[in-house]
Amino acid sequence: MSGYIAKRFTAMLLTLWVIMTLTFILMHSIPGSPFNNEKTTSEQVRKNMEAFYHLDEPLPVQYVYYLKSLVTLDFGPSISKSSQDVNDMLGAGFPVSFELGALTLLVATVSGIALGTLAALRHNGVIDYLAMGFAVLGISVPNFVLATLLIQVLAVHWPIFPPATWTSPLHMVLPTLALATGPMAIIARLTRSSMLEVLTQDYIRTARAKGLSPVKIVIRHALKNALMPVITVLGSLAAGILTGTFVIEKIFAIPGMGRYFVESINTRDYPVIMATTVFYGGLLIIMLFLVDLAYGLVDPRIKLHKKEGR
Repeated sequence: MSGYIAKRFTAMLLTLWVIMTLTFILMHSIPGSPFNNEKTTSEQVRKNMEAFYHLDEPLPVQYVYYLKSLVTLDFGPSISKSSQDVNDMLGAGFPVSFELGALTLLVATVSGIALGTLAALRHNGVIDYLAMGFAVLGISVPNFVLATLLIQVLAVHWPIFPPATWTSPLHMVLPTLALATGPMAIIARLTRSSMLEVLTQDYIRTARAKGLSPVKIVIRHALKNALMPVITVLGSLAAGILTGTFVIEKIFAIPGMGRYFVESINTRDYPVIMATTVFYGGLLIIMLFLVDLAYGLVDPRIKLHKKEGR
């Protein structure tokens, strides 16, 4: 197990290095400077600013400074907001984005598994058709369209929830629903198809013959094995949720990392682009690693297979 973790950790570092390098190349592939749009800035001030951020240095030298800032986790001040440090921006915005992402992932996973299980147990019934119809709708409608509809219906037409900001539990409802509906639909469909296959297995028929209650059969035997496909897609779903927060945060005026990321691209704020891209890249790599570890918790046979293969 320790050898596997060491190999995965090395692969994670290499993947993160690739992300860092590609981010640097893409940032500097666009001609010009972040200060070219500053019409009120004199030429001398512009040169001083470029020297301060090492933008007047050759690209290899800039790359060394870039790696140094990432290794030391000191990204320096923002270009577009020179009075703010990038680390402070991360410290202020990430907890909000993480709260939105974690809440969305929790709602999507729990409700998706419950909906898919219920649809499988009521196969070809009214509940099954309604659940899968909802799942198709959830996959088809983009989260930014759903967010607009939720604001129009539940905040404007029927003022049940506040339309924007992130200051109370009520403010969390609409953005969480808008972001969780798509992943919840995917999880529901996967859970349903996997449960239908598991429920036809011999050990399920044996459990029924022993007189176990349907609840025990589903929870102790069927659901555990049916969750493997769901765990497989959780990593990619988490990636979609985290990147989807950028748009949702903008729509609902949530003070998370999304607004900094969008603004940094428009203003070519290199330190913020570097920090947010690498930060989210590292977070997604860690989440994919945790998903791999979760395989062994759900299905111990994976651990045995690893040991036998050595």
